[in-house]
Amino acid sequence: MSGPGRGPPGGIPTLTEVVPWPGQAPIVPAPALATVAAAAPAAPTVTAAPLVPAASINEAQLTQRVLVDLQRQIDLMLEVRLREALAPVLARAADALIRDARKELTVALRDAVARSVAQELARREDR
Repeated sequence: MSGPGRGPPGGIPTLTEVVPWPGQAPIVPAPALATVAAAAPAAPTVTAAPLVPAASINEAQLTQRVLVDLQRQIDLMLEVRLREALAPVLARAADALIRDARKELTVALRDAVARSVAQELARREDR
């Protein structure tokens, strides 16, 4: 575990910027508030206009888009995993099927040849 004062390991992403949700007032990080208050204590309060993207998207549309993208990613991941898991099983099943088919074909071919030879020998004896 990490001790006090240590940052996260290098491979873990960290939040470095606070981004307001559309329709919300901008969020100012705590250190920036202290700096602003100390620099201009008598400055009038100014409220910023909320940030609105050019093509505003409501929450339902955003949720739908995220779910569609998530579904696509899950489908792709599931297909890859199923292929990885089923490939050896299907290869073994195909090998077993080929072995069984060869055995059956060998028996059938041996019977057909034996019958043909027997018929030919019977014809020669009749002459």
